[in-house]
Amino acid sequence: MLIIRNILGLAETRKEANTIISQEQITVDGKIQKEKGFPIGLMDVISIPTIEKAYRVLPSEKGLILHSIDAEEAKFKLCRIESKSIVKGGHVQLNLHDGRNVLVQRNDPKTPEEDNYRTLDVLRISIPDQEIVEHANVAEGVPAIVFGGKNIGRHGNIVAFEKKPGQRRRNLLATIEDKDGNRFQTTIDLVFAVGDKKPWISLPEVH
Repeated sequence: MLIIRNILGLAETRKEANTIISQEQITVDGKIQKEKGFPIGLMDVISIPTIEKAYRVLPSEKGLILHSIDAEEAKFKLCRIESKSIVKGGHVQLNLHDGRNVLVQRNDPKTPEEDNYRTLDVLRISIPDQEIVEHANVAEGVPAIVFGGKNIGRHGNIVAFEKKPGQRRRNLLATIEDKDGNRFQTTIDLVFAVGDKKPWISLPEVH
């Protein structure tokens, strides 16, 4: 409701915003959303088919923003793997940053090589059917955006990791270089990969 009224300005009053929502004019991650208080978070895709507009929720220096995207980009969402577990049958359950879980079937549960997913890696998921389209490791050379801390909203390519014995992977420092050649550091826990060799999504300009 706040997005419809306060951010996009599609309604002047709360009542008008609720009417737009109740008329099934808004989709979140490809599914019609009629709950006016439905929470919107990082990387969510909001589409308004009646006016042919779509947005992805991205971090910026001011916090989360709605970044305008085209129809093709609105067909998928990026999700970060926060944890994983082995479930019945030896298959892998990936627990993602937005609360959803994805089950990865292994042809041979006794073959760990089939499981190449690591925590903090990112999945490109089709919406609304939630099929894994691509998978990106958090590694050197990968494009990424920072979603927290003093460098929130900055993006570029990961160029190095500062590894320390005994330190948790989430706490390791990543060095990122932006398109102008400026380098900065942040913990891997605040880094969200946005592609493999090139970004899968469009990114806002950083001022």
